[in-house]
Amino acid sequence: SGTVISSNSMAIETPSKLRIATFNVSMEALNYVERSSDNSSSVSGNELTQVLQQNNQQIKNIAEIIQRVNPDIILLNEFDRVNDENINYFLTHYLAKPQNGQTAINYPYLYQGAVNTGVKVNDDLNHDGKSNLQPADTHGFGYFEGHFGMVLLSKYPINEKEIRTFQYFKWQDMPDALKPIDPETKQPWYSDKTWQKLRLSSKSHWDIPVSVDGKTMHVLASHPTPPVFDGLEDRNGKRNHDEIRFWFDYINGEQAHYIYDDLGKKGGLASKQAFVLLGDQNASIINGNAIATDDSHGIYALLHSDKVQDPMPESLGGKDHDTKNENAKYYTAHWGMRPDYVLPSTAGFTLIDSGVFWPQKKDETFRLIESRQASSDHRLVWVDVELAK
Repeated sequence: SGTVISSNSMAIETPSKLRIATFNVSMEALNYVERSSDNSSSVSGNELTQVLQQNNQQIKNIAEIIQRVNPDIILLNEFDRVNDENINYFLTHYLAKPQNGQTAINYPYLYQGAVNTGVKVNDDLNHDGKSNLQPADTHGFGYFEGHFGMVLLSKYPINEKEIRTFQYFKWQDMPDALKPIDPETKQPWYSDKTWQKLRLSSKSHWDIPVSVDGKTMHVLASHPTPPVFDGLEDRNGKRNHDEIRFWFDYINGEQAHYIYDDLGKKGGLASKQAFVLLGDQNASIINGNAIATDDSHGIYALLHSDKVQDPMPESLGGKDHDTKNENAKYYTAHWGMRPDYVLPSTAGFTLIDSGVFWPQKKDETFRLIESRQASSDHRLVWVDVELAK
């Protein structure tokens, strides 16, 4: 289940363009507690609630970045989902208040659905000899249910009745899934019992219809697991690949025949439907550990699909960040990679502009991103499109 909040505020005038963004805001509990060898006892899930109520400067900086870019639709990754109060507090006490002279911003509509992080599997997933421990033995790495959650904010109405979520879709139900194999025993990494119940999404996959000027566009939101923090079995790398492949199949007609949503409806997106794929995909075809060869169906296939426009947003700040790498201008994360994407469909959209909020050191706004503690280790990515007439 999810939370949809709407408003009876006046309709927004027909836009000449639509600005769509994604931002891994990293507003999650581990940023607000001391990391210890026994993290399970040091994270309660209430950390974000407490910090939000302290007029926190880091969160004010995150809000200022959003106000400066002023997207019409934005997906926030890593926003803990423990209650409805957190996102409402962020909206009313941060975004709805001018930050450092910026114009306040209002999002009358939002969707914040359930995610798999912190949901126990009742098995030993990481082979450490212990079962059912958070965060390792969960459907998605998390210290509590809702850790590293997602939320979509919109200035335009969300069609609540037509939202499709895929939180419960099982990894084993994907044809030719990249099932992890233990390199020492040559046996499947997961027991048959676990494999039969393990969910594909480390958080969730959402198809959220948004109505703009009488037209429907589908926001396809997700946040796959990072393809690291595992061993030679590459269980996270394979899962990251298949979480991205899910969308590749979802937008490609009959390839989505096996997909079912949380209400049991089967199939993918209808042909020629306008969509935009959003989120921290934790994968790049250039840097990183993702499975990204041209014969895979992961991030490489998605970025080269004829159903997708890749605007390849860039920034001068990213370029300066790593002068030895010609691809640095496309970076969307501090550690030097492009994991965050806004990918409009070829159907329904004309691409106008794009960018990454990454100021140069000489800019006054560099203070907003100068360190991990200033805002986030990710950058806000935006794309301007025009809806087809």
